Amino acid sequence: MSKERLYLFDTTLRDGAQTTGVDFSLEDKRRLMRVLDDLGVDYIEGGYPGANATDTELFTSRPDLKSARFTAFGMTKRAGRSVSNDPGLQAILQSAADSICLVAKSSDYQVRVALGISKEENLDSVKQSVRAVVETQREAMIDCEHFFDGYKSNREYALAVARTAFDAGARWVVLCDTNGGTLPHEIERIVSDVAKHVPGANLGIHTHNDTENAVANTLMAVRAGCRQIQGTLNGLGERCGNANLTSIIPTLLLKSEFADAFATSVTPEKLRTLTHASRVLDEVLNEAPDRHAPYVGESAFATKAGIHASALIKAPETYEHVPPESVGNERRILVSKQGGRSSLTVALERFGLPSDKDDARVQALLDEIKAREDQGYSYEAAEASFELLARRSLASVPRFFSVDSFRVTVERNRALNGSGTHAQAVVTVSIAGERDPLVSVGEGNGPVNALDKALRSDLGRHQKHIDHVELVDYKVRILTQTQSGGTDAVTRVLVESHDTETGERWTTVGVSTNIIDASFEALLDSINYKLLKDDARAA
Repeated sequence: MSKERLYLFDTTLRDGAQTTGVDFSLEDKRRLMRVLDDLGVDYIEGGYPGANATDTELFTSRPDLKSARFTAFGMTKRAGRSVSNDPGLQAILQSAADSICLVAKSSDYQVRVALGISKEENLDSVKQSVRAVVETQREAMIDCEHFFDGYKSNREYALAVARTAFDAGARWVVLCDTNGGTLPHEIERIVSDVAKHVPGANLGIHTHNDTENAVANTLMAVRAGCRQIQGTLNGLGERCGNANLTSIIPTLLLKSEFADAFATSVTPEKLRTLTHASRVLDEVLNEAPDRHAPYVGESAFATKAGIHASALIKAPETYEHVPPESVGNERRILVSKQGGRSSLTVALERFGLPSDKDDARVQALLDEIKAREDQGYSYEAAEASFELLARRSLASVPRFFSVDSFRVTVERNRALNGSGTHAQAVVTVSIAGERDPLVSVGEGNGPVNALDKALRSDLGRHQKHIDHVELVDYKVRILTQTQSGGTDAVTRVLVESHDTETGERWTTVGVSTNIIDASFEALLDSINYKLLKDDARAA
């Protein structure tokens, strides 16, 4: 039986750019387009030419895409103006786009209140605008904004907008849940009805995640007849985000209900680039990846319980709904006091370390891990520190450097800067194999910031390895309370580091009753881990 074709439409660079705090540069957009093209999406909506300088420049020429269609977004013509006398529409028509997607109101309430025109004027704008795109011999699409809300208030008018666009020559009529308040059972019922008036082969779906149902709504729309799917990488988008393509795409390819019935432009080989695509977007946004994201998150295939780990070793499908490698991710067996030797040996194998469960050193390492976790350490989210601990126990870790001493001073003086707080750190470091110690000074807005700067400012011959390393996240947790009120409680610090050159991230942990000592321990682990991975010369 032949499969029906589904078409993937990515709007990360347009709708995703409406996310709070997101501002793509021209080069950001070009880089992400290459990633999306490699992934295999059918349409890449680059932005809104004429709306801002970046998008206008982007659409001056067509990018070198292997298969994706370069798509421009814009509005239908204004009521009371001709197509030729509407500068906004003309900017879109004159762009270098392969396809043009125009947004149109499909709710009579929105037409009356937001546009302030008659329902007939809105239908005329839709018809003329679609025809104008078709006359340029490019693919025309209409995003029927507020379609589901409009359908529920005035079914006949919402259908009239959709039908007008289709009759005018629109290749795709996209039904938009603009406010994100429609539920899956409503989506299925309404799309099934619309498909009686506009062929499903010409229907698309565009959902928002305001009820945490964007992915479910999209899948229900496909079941009901829609054949174009709009969404964004990592669910980026205004308010609560858009439908998450990093969840939708693998579901379409790996779940039999969809995989047996539908085909997409994403091959199994391309699907293995999905995690990479997700991480590239995070890197562009300078954000830490969502550890718990389905399919692509660091914890998506992570197992903590010892009994689960033991079963996974025997048969991965016992606790994995899809193979992690199918989406470019990897299995992680977390090491904790809740796990056992099975969990530990799997982790050791990943590092290329001795992993015989009967090895006395393995049991000793497990005992040490449990003892350290009783002290406050946690290695689930600090795999870099765990690898260092394991290598120190079972193999060897070169002594790259040692810290002879450090001193931190914090001064409160409103004349110094805006916050009034100034910190200075002095660190004395001895490099293995070198006679004279190095003294470094760092200044920051707090003691940890100052220590970090001092430690990374001069590490002698190792400096080249850490020039591109930066501290990107710092978490503190107070673990125990005391009679004094908690100020002398045990503190756990997690430090996440990022190599801006390679994109690699790693996390280390430190524990102490002194928050500075805990922070410094985590910082030292971070640097030692980087030197170890780079095979730095110890002496």
